[in-house]
Amino acid sequence: MDTSASPRTVTGRVDVHPRGFGFLTVQKPGTPEVLSAFITPPDLNPLFAGDVVSATVTASGEGRWTASGLSLVERTRTVVYGEVVSRKGAFFLRIDKEVSNTDWPLDPGSTPVQHNDAVVARIADGKVVLLYKLEPGADRSLERVIARHGLHRDFPPEVIEEALRAKQTPHALGGARRDLRSIPTVTVDAPSTRDIDDAISVLPAGPDGALRLLVSIADVSESVKEATPLDLEARARATSVYLAGRVLPMLPEELSAHWLSLVPNEERHCLTVELRIDAEGRVTAADVYESLIRSWARLNYDEVADFLDDGTVSPAMEPVRDAMPWFRLASARLAVSRAARGGMAMSRDEARFTFDTAGAVSGLAGEKDTSAHNMIERFMVAANEAIASWLMTRGVPTVYRVHEQPDPQRVADVNAFALHSGFAAGFGAQLTPLALAAFDRQIAGAKAEAALRSVLRRSLGPSRYTVVPGPHFGLAAPLYLHFTSPIRRYADLAVHRLIKAYLHGRRDFVHEDPEIEKLSQHINVRARSANRAEADRHHELEARFMSTRIGQQFPARVVRVKPFGLLAQLDGMWVEGMVPAEGLAGGPYRPDARELSMVGKTRTFTVGMPITVKVVSTDEQLGRVEFALVE
Repeated sequence: MDTSASPRTVTGRVDVHPRGFGFLTVQKPGTPEVLSAFITPPDLNPLFAGDVVSATVTASGEGRWTASGLSLVERTRTVVYGEVVSRKGAFFLRIDKEVSNTDWPLDPGSTPVQHNDAVVARIADGKVVLLYKLEPGADRSLERVIARHGLHRDFPPEVIEEALRAKQTPHALGGARRDLRSIPTVTVDAPSTRDIDDAISVLPAGPDGALRLLVSIADVSESVKEATPLDLEARARATSVYLAGRVLPMLPEELSAHWLSLVPNEERHCLTVELRIDAEGRVTAADVYESLIRSWARLNYDEVADFLDDGTVSPAMEPVRDAMPWFRLASARLAVSRAARGGMAMSRDEARFTFDTAGAVSGLAGEKDTSAHNMIERFMVAANEAIASWLMTRGVPTVYRVHEQPDPQRVADVNAFALHSGFAAGFGAQLTPLALAAFDRQIAGAKAEAALRSVLRRSLGPSRYTVVPGPHFGLAAPLYLHFTSPIRRYADLAVHRLIKAYLHGRRDFVHEDPEIEKLSQHINVRARSANRAEADRHHELEARFMSTRIGQQFPARVVRVKPFGLLAQLDGMWVEGMVPAEGLAGGPYRPDARELSMVGKTRTFTVGMPITVKVVSTDEQLGRVEFALVE
């Protein structure tokens, strides 16, 4: 992409800012380089976030650009959330501020509406037509996020019908499917989990001390046939989306929570990867096959953690009491092997909202991984790595999960943040998995751990799906993919289909790469939308939760520096908010070149710095909390 100062015509995507203006973003193909051009409010009026437009961009000084002469090329958004505004007997829709900056004439059809009603509407031929009105008391925040990110809310009737038909297929033993029903097998999940897609078994393998780890995954591809309405809907969704208080599943619950779920004492078809783990924790062999299993027990993380930590056997564990020590041994061996190569554990430390019976946010608390979470994570990572290698050695193209090594600038940023937080990361110019593991161990349990992990994750960058094999830096894995959650991720379902094609004799995969890469890119887009939706929902509920704490003071830590202020995270509360620079004494303030410090005339704020803040205001629609510095 030409970045000279002369005007040029480009095609890009519209971003809408809640303050009424927008930006046109244009990405150079095959590179991370992005041009961002300012769109004035009048030019933005007829457009929605996500619209693809052509425009003339002109340099406006200091590396800034302005877009004009915008012409709609493609409207990618078909559904919007908004609130009804009545003016002079006519109805308008005030659309989500993140989507549009103007009120649109609303065609309510035969549905009676009134001022301030919350509705979901369809965009068709330049018109906004009402689809449905939310019931009084409905969670407007939730519906806004669903519409904003183009998430699929309900399943079409033909998809539900197909799911119900799929339930009529018996889980019988046949063909080359191995019978594992006599092997002690358990599932470990949260008590609230309904879509159980993985089960585990561990057995001694012989006199040399080796173990057999069997990871059995629900055979979703048997019920979800390619190119059917059920498959096309799952592909379009690409992933289940977990919004606090609501799950939007990839597959209908008739399948995901019932027929495919590995519930105890029911026979289920699975794909099993069997690993041989030697006494030093190395995986020395892997076998993959179709299986028939029966879960002997459904266990939850807390009771498994109690066993791993102090040997407590819960009543639910009785059927597999004799097998539990083997689970602990397999986990310990894999932990030793993983530690030797470095990288980070896939921590699930996160905030959880609780709701009262009326649906109001009643609490917010951090949830940390237990020894049971760590055990299951080790088993699933080992299974995913083994499948990636198994497919690679057989020449079967697949959907890999790749994570590139972070660039030196990002590494330097983590070094600086750690020092400001009282830690010496000691990273060189090129971060290594072992150096990352040493830092991970340093910060575990520290007061600043949540903030440090937040910065570290941003610096490491996201993983992505691709047909091109490559390493996963964060896990220090030479090859990696997703195999263990086909109920919840379409990438895993695609991997299952490729495995089964090979198991059933197919060998002609030479022309698959372009289609698999196209699928990978689609899944990446939908996964990013899901991640943004989950983050928006979290931030909106943060604002709702903090709205009852206006004026209260909290200890916090600076986690990011932005041109307009400091982003601070409350200690132990997983809440982030902005401290506007204009309200800081000793200004004016400007961020340094790397946005690690906010520099004023008489003082400087740096990332990692502990501060005390007061809650000033909240905006639930925008998911924003504003703080003021307490001196």
